[in-house]
Amino acid sequence: MRPGGGAAPTDYARAVLDVVDRIPPGKVMTYGDVAELMGRGSPRTVGAVMSDHGREVPWQRVVQASGRPAEPYLREALALLAAEGCPVTGERVDLAAARWDGRGAGAPDPGPPA
Repeated sequence: MRPGGGAAPTDYARAVLDVVDRIPPGKVMTYGDVAELMGRGSPRTVGAVMSDHGREVPWQRVVQASGRPAEPYLREALALLAAEGCPVTGERVDLAAARWDGRGAGAPDPGPPA
């Protein structure tokens, strides 16, 4: 089961999906990290995009600020992340080890501020 499947993505949604698509296997970003990198939006707006369009990208690589994947995809996300080599303890990702800052090779151009 995967999130998403809404209407065609807006420009903002496409920008969010581009950031998420570039997160390397075994790494994660929080919803807030994605918004911060883009310089616009909030964790909630990123979450809304992921809810509507997440199946288009490696959705499991975006987690809550606690390191916990969102419900109702918790178990599936943890299994996918562990298979990628992401450090998982219990129901959380080890953010200290797995957090990607979105910079460096493969980092997206976040586009203009909103």
